[in-house]
Amino acid sequence: MASEIHVRKDIEKLSTAEMDLLIRAFHYICVELPVTDENSFFQIAGYHGMPFRGPGWANLGWWGGYCNHGNILFPTWHRAYLLRLEEALRSAPDCASVTMPYWNELKMEMKHDANSPTGEKLTFTGVPPPIFFEESYSYTNEDGSKGDSIPNPLFSYKLQKSIVDNTSKLIDIGNYSKHIGYQTVRYPFSGLVGEGAAPKTAIHNEQMRLKGKIATDEDLRTNILTWLNAEEYTNSEGKKKPAGVGQCFLSCLDAPNYTVFSNNTSAKAWNDDHMDEHKHKNVVSLENPHNKVHLAVGGFQLPGGKSYSYIEGANGDMGENDTASFDPIFFFHHCFIDLMFWRWQEKKGATKTLHIEVPEDYPGTNSIDEQGPTPGVLAGARLTLDSPLEPFKKTVTDPGTKKTTIVPKTSVDVTDITALGYKYDFDNAVEGEPVNKKAEPILSVSGVNRGDIKGSFVITTWAEVDGKEVLVDADAHLSRWNVGGCANCQTHLEVGSHVSLSGFTAEEAKKTTFFNMIHTRDNLKGERLTLPVRIGSNADAARH
Repeated sequence: MASEIHVRKDIEKLSTAEMDLLIRAFHYICVELPVTDENSFFQIAGYHGMPFRGPGWANLGWWGGYCNHGNILFPTWHRAYLLRLEEALRSAPDCASVTMPYWNELKMEMKHDANSPTGEKLTFTGVPPPIFFEESYSYTNEDGSKGDSIPNPLFSYKLQKSIVDNTSKLIDIGNYSKHIGYQTVRYPFSGLVGEGAAPKTAIHNEQMRLKGKIATDEDLRTNILTWLNAEEYTNSEGKKKPAGVGQCFLSCLDAPNYTVFSNNTSAKAWNDDHMDEHKHKNVVSLENPHNKVHLAVGGFQLPGGKSYSYIEGANGDMGENDTASFDPIFFFHHCFIDLMFWRWQEKKGATKTLHIEVPEDYPGTNSIDEQGPTPGVLAGARLTLDSPLEPFKKTVTDPGTKKTTIVPKTSVDVTDITALGYKYDFDNAVEGEPVNKKAEPILSVSGVNRGDIKGSFVITTWAEVDGKEVLVDADAHLSRWNVGGCANCQTHLEVGSHVSLSGFTAEEAKKTTFFNMIHTRDNLKGERLTLPVRIGSNADAARH
């Protein structure tokens, strides 16, 4: 057990002194430390993706970053990652007590709604707080007056060293390099500055600047709000149902075991295996809403919104795994993801020990699932809770010889956050879906090949209702920029989607026409897919 327990708070609830401390610590690691220092932001941000190392430095068969996505190590690797950042922040002078806060993405308010029987409806309002939009920050003096002002380190990070994409020459998909002095951007701006893309990006970003900062800030807030709440659709009972990120956060808390909670690959396999079982409820993994927030900040617009226009050319850093972690907002997003992980652990009584409750070699338990093997991991290696979480280390002392050895941390080491020295301050009011919620029909689509897609993409599901095409779901796929040439990923390039059709009976769902579209960086508005969709029989009333 840790000797001191730090409290991770909602960033909007920090005191002035706590915010000053946080900014001072971030400024220290982002600006004052040289890039060669192990505590520098450049070094730590670089653990996630670029700059690549190991076989993935210039070999598409491997992933050159240490991060784990699409497998059972996703929640635990990122928990260890946040701890490493926190450790670096505490290395700043007089900042030993600084603690990472979270961006509360599940903030909710009752809003006026003339169409609701009560005149109100619950709305998800968790947009990034103002601190992430402010270009400068002023410290507060002891007398309460404004003190020294500095560039706000939470607004953007300026690269202190170039990042070179050595994989671009292996496949004709564009260069994802970033030059020294490059500053990270969010929607609606573009961060594609590699060879061939820079001129187009310069024109796009100048057009965005001409709109004015108030307008572009509002573009980002609107995009995130749209993703959080999504387009409501009217089901067979005439009731409006949400289809957004906020609902996904609530749903993931009901995942039945750690394996399917932890990642999209395992959740998809679980839904495939069980969607025809009576009363099976569609499983949503933690990685599902995680991906959607990444893409909302990184430049993907959710289609189907009212009075909503696309901004072609938006390519924020959060939208791809390669450079997402260089945007400081990444860590506040992941602090919230870790909070949701802990809430699931508390709900399931898994705060001390996690278990892999699936057969050996289940999807999501192999190093080639989703992204390809990380540095130091063999292709086809089985992943367990004892797998190393590189590059994070711990010191082990031999009880007999007292000799110490430095070894990689594992998921077992980061299961209990109180033992790690922190806890969360959060509202306990929302704890997932009602226990007695009925099973809903599941719509499945498969056969989408991501091999020819540059970076991340979105698969949307639509229903034809009363002559209108209505958005039902948007499934975000956060990806590496170059995946098509990954020989170790070839058997895992096909992806799909599972959608819970809330309020539809199985019979009514089977009478409704559904279709899917795919939205990529090259075609944000989307292209209609010709792949067949399938309705599971999990909710058939005739089955017993």
